Amino acid sequence: MSETVHILIKKLDHAGDLPLPRFMSEEASGMDIFAAVENEVVVKPGEFILVPTGIKMAIPPGFEAQVRPRSGLAFKHGITLLNSPGTIDADYRGEIKVLLINLGAQNYHIKRGERIAQLIIHALPAVKLVQVEELPPSSRGDGGFGHTGSF
Repeated sequence: MSETVHILIKKLDHAGDLPLPRFMSEEASGMDIFAAVENEVVVKPGEFILVPTGIKMAIPPGFEAQVRPRSGLAFKHGITLLNSPGTIDADYRGEIKVLLINLGAQNYHIKRGERIAQLIIHALPAVKLVQVEELPPSSRGDGGFGHTGSF
């Protein structure tokens, strides 16, 4: 079992009646986060919208939060994240907002309190870039998109 990471979270006034992000099953890796829209919002096919969640977080140094789509919304309605995954850095203290896009064929109605995305807390390794003249070889080499196999 891994160590528990404590994340400070503040609920904003416009989200007072909404739940905090939460795991929807015992072994879920992502916490569902909720729409803090004042009134129902319609997102037409091809449109995108920035949806408030009504929460702020203090993520510890060495961690990030990733905002990811909910698979059910994507499969059933074509609703996903425009910048997936969205990254929330440890030094960000503003309201978390979710950039949703409607890739479906029908209008989608976002209701207050609806589960709109998942929040994943991810540990980051310490990284130092080391400039070199040559890189060591690999079996893939310079192969780009689609290089590792064909249909």
